[in-house]
Amino acid sequence: MNITLPHHVKFILDKLEENGFEGYAVGGCVRDALLGREPQDWDITTNAKPLQVKALFPRTIDTGLQHGTVTIMLDHTGYEVTTYRIDGEYEDGRHPKAVSFTGKLSDDLMRRDFTINAMAYNETEGLVDLFDGREDLEKGVIRCVGEAAERFREDALRMMRAIRFSAQLGFSIEEGTLDAIRELAPSIGRISAERIQTELIKTLTGAYPQTTRLYYETGLSRHFLPELDRMMETPQNNPHHCYSVGEHTLRSLEEVDADKVLRLAMLLHDVAKPLCKTVDEAGIDHFHGHPAQGAELAKKILRRLKLDNDTIGRVTQLIRWHDDNPPLSERNVRRAICRVGMAQYPDIFAVKRADILAQSDYRKQEKLQYVDDYEAVYEQILEKQQCLCIKDLKVNGADLLSMGVAQGKAIGEKLQELLELVLEHPEYNTREYLLARLKDSVDQEAFNQE
Repeated sequence: MNITLPHHVKFILDKLEENGFEGYAVGGCVRDALLGREPQDWDITTNAKPLQVKALFPRTIDTGLQHGTVTIMLDHTGYEVTTYRIDGEYEDGRHPKAVSFTGKLSDDLMRRDFTINAMAYNETEGLVDLFDGREDLEKGVIRCVGEAAERFREDALRMMRAIRFSAQLGFSIEEGTLDAIRELAPSIGRISAERIQTELIKTLTGAYPQTTRLYYETGLSRHFLPELDRMMETPQNNPHHCYSVGEHTLRSLEEVDADKVLRLAMLLHDVAKPLCKTVDEAGIDHFHGHPAQGAELAKKILRRLKLDNDTIGRVTQLIRWHDDNPPLSERNVRRAICRVGMAQYPDIFAVKRADILAQSDYRKQEKLQYVDDYEAVYEQILEKQQCLCIKDLKVNGADLLSMGVAQGKAIGEKLQELLELVLEHPEYNTREYLLARLKDSVDQEAFNQE
């Protein structure tokens, strides 16, 4: 089996070999190359010690000498080269207390998480596959190297990585590996929120986002996203729905592009439904107020997971307004855009469609047609370049100051008044008209004060 190595990777491996050392491309890059995917990074492993590696290349960065890693810079691109190593005891369920270097490639491969990530390659030896990783690739299976429970006790994050790879590759997780995740799920509580967030988002944005259900089925989500468990356990006895809240949520993930904000919005768009559920006299479930409550709950969840403020803001606004359905006139849609926020368009249409597509067939086509018509009106408004927010007004705060409006709160209030005016009458958004309107208003206020 031949893998075409990038020029720089081949150069590094040849340089190591010319100087009496071994060198292999290793891990995810070998996996992806065998799958016919373009590797994002090429990691290299060698029996050369870090200082020996540094001596062979003119430009290096000491990425982690204590762990054996040196980054070699070639044409402004970095390539991590790590000495074969054996990990010491994992005291925190995440990092080895110490590492020791070894001269055997087999020792290094043995410490890795999954068989599909424990293969190495160079052009001299070809593929080194000690744990049948290539066979697992062909079968579409994720399986731990050696004893699964031991791998997960070493690093609890590997449990989430197994699910993440399943979501990205569409592979099944080998039953013994799944059993070990179920057994050790509580240990995910030792992992930082930042690490959990990274793996969760990679799962959500994978090609198979319904794999997210494995967090619930293995018991992992109970320890970092209990809200998912509550959604999975909340039925929806309502004509618009044929799935539980959680099942509807998982199906909706597949109906939007693999974008972080969109997938997070779909994951949490109904997160408050378990809290808002009521049952009427006919036994029909209702979830009044769940978008607004969901936005607030999602904000707490995303902060807990250490998301950045921009992502939190965008996701929570999409959740807050995902059920907002203005009557379809330009006037009403202009006001909706102002209310929801221009930054949420056109994403709000993607969220609405995904929500509908994951519901029952009851009035589904009618609801989808409404979204199409809503988007058409939105596009008409954009084509006409109508004013939708204060910054679109043909006057600004400096104009108001020059006309004698007091600096501070009064400026914002006047601009808001003008915005309300042009949302009703977009043709009024000319500099001449608005200045005249301002002058009349200022003159009237001055008269009233006399």
